[in-house]
Amino acid sequence: MSAAPEDMWEVHAVRYGHHKRTAAENFLDGDPHNGPMPMDYFVWVVRNEDRTFLLDTGFGAKAAAARGRELVRPVEDGLKALGVQPDALTDVVLSHMHYDHAGNLDRFPAARFHVQDSEMAFCTGRRMCDHGARAAFSASDVQAMVGKLFDGRVVFHEGESQFAPGITLHHMGGHTAGLQVMRVKTQRGWVVLASDAAHYYRNWIERRPFPIVEDVEEYLAAYAKIEALATSNNHIIPGHDPAVMDLYPASLSGAPGIVRLDVDPKQSQP
Repeated sequence: MSAAPEDMWEVHAVRYGHHKRTAAENFLDGDPHNGPMPMDYFVWVVRNEDRTFLLDTGFGAKAAAARGRELVRPVEDGLKALGVQPDALTDVVLSHMHYDHAGNLDRFPAARFHVQDSEMAFCTGRRMCDHGARAAFSASDVQAMVGKLFDGRVVFHEGESQFAPGITLHHMGGHTAGLQVMRVKTQRGWVVLASDAAHYYRNWIERRPFPIVEDVEEYLAAYAKIEALATSNNHIIPGHDPAVMDLYPASLSGAPGIVRLDVDPKQSQP
């Protein structure tokens, strides 16, 4: 990596999973032009010469089998392809606690986990009495996170916070009570890793939320918030859209499924 200020970062999307599904499954109100609309699963590496951070931890083989998802590549293998050793990471941000964003916690034995206050209260509180609300959470992941809390390895954030020079965290809510996004200063401007504030480009652009919703009003408000945080709409990265793999250049030769987000896309977002 070339020399850069301490507040300037590289950003990589690492694809680890895939799911064949239709458009009707990806919008709160369905889709009248239903057709194939598959989903990819990512974690994101944010690094410079001095430090490396991870946004989200994905799921493993057991969760993939239980939920009928394809594990394209174990998360730790994708990280190692970038030269990132999971057991050396000291800080991991969790956008929220759904199974596809907060699994594999044992793969990061040295890490502190950064989460919103409201997310931990949500996934350990009375809303989990409702089957629909808890369906996308894994009890074992939540239990593991409580264990990390008692080990002194959980850092709580409330609302907006400065995570590191050039990196801020922002509470969005909507999808879950404590969903947060990450804003990163890069060589091309401010990139927003939207995670599930925008599953697909179409969810955000068409103002049509994904069907897993805790608060529709907050979900819709989040779209304007991520636009305000990003340098442009081309700086917003949705959390599950396979188009990300086509729009951005490969991070490494011979390592498919990993792309650079801190450089300009090959074309404007869809």
